[in-house]
Amino acid sequence: MPSSINFVEHIAETINGVGLVSYTKMFGEYLIYCNRKPIILVCDDTAYVKILPETTAILGEDWPTQSPYAGAKPYYTIDPDNPPMLIDLARALERVIPLPKPKK
Repeated sequence: MPSSINFVEHIAETINGVGLVSYTKMFGEYLIYCNRKPIILVCDDTAYVKILPETTAILGEDWPTQSPYAGAKPYYTIDPDNPPMLIDLARALERVIPLPKPKK
């Protein structure tokens, strides 16, 4: 089931103060960017962030993980209705995620 644009916009609006927030649709799902860096994956109206030392420091070792689609690595699932957590995660990820490499 594809993600709803309302769900994506809710997350984007919540983290808007962290930087320039945008999103792209891919096969019915979305990737949310902050300052052109991909930070949150949205699949089936569930938000996911990469498991990194920075996200583990915020969420803790025991936070639930799930694969967003078949064959994907596990990601942390995050609560879109917890603005302080979303903002902390967005700030942490924006600092450590590199800009995507330019397409040739």
